[in-house]
Amino acid sequence: MKILLGTLKEKGDDLAAFLEPRIGVKGEVSGGELDIEDKSLKKGIRSRHVKTYVKRFLSMEKVRDNYRVLVEGGELRLVELETDEEVEEELKAEEKKKRERKEEKPAQKEAAPPAAEKAATP
Repeated sequence: MKILLGTLKEKGDDLAAFLEPRIGVKGEVSGGELDIEDKSLKKGIRSRHVKTYVKRFLSMEKVRDNYRVLVEGGELRLVELETDEEVEEELKAEEKKKRERKEEKPAQKEAAPPAAEKAATP
């Protein structure tokens, strides 16, 4: 079984140490991959179990929201989710406009005379 680490290459040794007591074998980290011998795995451990352990590791490292774990055959792939900075900037701009509109409305009400006063004047 291979775990492709992607942009988490620097955490490969930590992940191998985290998985060892859970799956019964220490993986070998090389390049951007963590290789685990299928024959050495504890009985009943499948790739979906390893996926769950990897997700738990990502949560403990506080990066779970930034990664997705995909299973393709006997291979797990850690894919970093891209955040669209433009979308975030647009949302901030919209919120700013809403705040400005809310601040303008009370000022407009104070400046405009009530309709009853207009009708009373000859």
